[in-house]
Amino acid sequence: MGRRTQWLTVSAVCAAMLSAGCTPKQKPAVEEEEHSRKTGNPLEIKPSPTLLRDLKVGGLRSETVAGSLRVGGRVQANERRLARVGSPVTGRITELLAFEGQHVKAGQILARIHSTQLSDAQFAFLKAQSQTELARRATARAQQLLDAGVIGSAELQRRQAELDQATAEVSSERSELQMLGMSPEAIDTLQSKRALTSEFLMLAAINGTVLERKVTIGQIVQPAEVAFLLADLSSVWLVAEVPEQSAGHLQQGKIVQADIAALPGHTINGRLTFVSSIVNPQTGTVTARMDLANPQGLYKPDMLATLVLKDNPTTEQLVPLTAVVREEDKDFVFVAKNSNVFALQRVTLGEQFGEFRVLKGGLDPNVRFVLDGAFHLNNERKRLLVEGGV
Repeated sequence: MGRRTQWLTVSAVCAAMLSAGCTPKQKPAVEEEEHSRKTGNPLEIKPSPTLLRDLKVGGLRSETVAGSLRVGGRVQANERRLARVGSPVTGRITELLAFEGQHVKAGQILARIHSTQLSDAQFAFLKAQSQTELARRATARAQQLLDAGVIGSAELQRRQAELDQATAEVSSERSELQMLGMSPEAIDTLQSKRALTSEFLMLAAINGTVLERKVTIGQIVQPAEVAFLLADLSSVWLVAEVPEQSAGHLQQGKIVQADIAALPGHTINGRLTFVSSIVNPQTGTVTARMDLANPQGLYKPDMLATLVLKDNPTTEQLVPLTAVVREEDKDFVFVAKNSNVFALQRVTLGEQFGEFRVLKGGLDPNVRFVLDGAFHLNNERKRLLVEGGV
């Protein structure tokens, strides 16, 4: 009995093995899954359930944003409030009364100059004045002689012409003295007192600060030279050189936020008051600036600054960076065709704001697309293409 039972068991096992060998081979589960992901369109993919669970799908995000550009800048003296002071006469500096950084008032003496040119011009003026007085007396005398019948009218006319010439010379010499820096009051004093002086006073033209002093005691100065550079620093400029490729949207009135390295924690807010209409060919930049009130003298010329130029806020549709796929230097996103099929669709994107970019075109406002996981989804699409799965 025991041996018969053994044979029956062995026979049953063999029969089972034969039966199994005759059944058609089943397709592996992985092949079935890959087969189910075929769509026939190389831009589409039907992700596996595992990958599908890792995808985040949603719509466009609408937010108010403002573009910005960060550039380096500096504080600069307001050129509308600069004064270059020099000497209109050739002479030697005998005394300096103002130095760099000093605040001066309009009319204050900056330097004294000894000038023989000035004294020579004064002498010529007094000489012309004396000639005029002589010509005037000679004309009056000739009028008396003509009235007495002693001389003819031709003599009177000659002396009148001499008076006219002398008067013109006085006027010419007076103008020369004015060009040499003498005031009308000083010329009148010279005419009345007839006292020559070779000292010229170099005076401040405005209330301001001495930015530069370019002369020393004993130096010979010429009329074309600048001796002092003065600036009224109660108002200064904040100037930036913007690269040409970033200057397309620069315009007067653009919002500016600036930080000055020497004043940590101090933020300046304002707007551009000037944008150059030309590109500097040497630097390839466009000059932009804002006016900056400086009543306390807090901002000093040549302080370094960082300027952030901001656009006016606008409401934009945003696409997260995690949704963007780059293919051949173009931007794409995976648009949801249905609940488990996605297709690459080209989009046009603009500026980046944090983790988002502005949508310029290519997507319907109500479309749903992959917000997160697009990179892995595209890698899977490419793998299937290589293996012939799509």
